Amino acid sequence: MIWELHPAHDRYQEDVFMEFFREALASGGAFVAVDRKTQEIIGSSRYFGYDPEKREIEIGWTFLARSHWGGSYNGEMKRLMLDHAFQFVESVIFRVGPGNFRSRRALEKIGGVLTGRRDQTDLGGQIVEHVVYRMKKPAAAR
Repeated sequence: MIWELHPAHDRYQEDVFMEFFREALASGGAFVAVDRKTQEIIGSSRYFGYDPEKREIEIGWTFLARSHWGGSYNGEMKRLMLDHAFQFVESVIFRVGPGNFRSRRALEKIGGVLTGRRDQTDLGGQIVEHVVYRMKKPAAAR
């Protein structure tokens, strides 16, 4: 269920996930999410595509174990990442598959604003489309 709405819906397959994991490590911006109570790894997210001219970075490639959906985990992880990013950038973007309504609702819940921008990405030889959400640095933090 984690990957069914994601453009890379075959990421549950070990070889596909291992490539995703390899790219995460190579990016230098990947984080692991750990449940503080159990100390179990429950997911991951990462920063990507820092643009110093635009003062913008992307947060994405986020996933959580099914057992941690619907609670505060995703929002807390994004808030921590946003707080850190806004020390260095003016805006953060999120790219989401158009049909990934769970992720889109989660972004809207934390203040993500849908832009008119659509991007295309090559995922393992398959071109997939993403809609782009943006969050701007809060005025109080400027």
